[in-house]
Amino acid sequence: MKKSFYILGFVTFFTLGIGAMFEFLSWPYSGIIVFLGFFFLNFGFIPVYFYQKYKQEKLQVKA
Repeated sequence: MKKSFYILGFVTFFTLGIGAMFEFLSWPYSGIIVFLGFFFLNFGFIPVYFYQKYKQEKLQVKA
C-alpha cells in the first residue's frame, strides 16, 4: 500500500507540475492537464492519505 501511495503522489504532483508549466507557457491543453492533476489529488491522493492515517491510528489504539 505504501508503494502505491508514493506512486499515486508522484503521478499527482507530476501532472500538476506539467499542467502549471503548460499554463505558464500558454501551451494548448493546459486546462485539461491541470484539471486531471486536481482530480487525482482530490479523488486519489487525499482519500488514500487519510485512509492510511485512519488505519495507522486504529492500529495504535489496539496496541
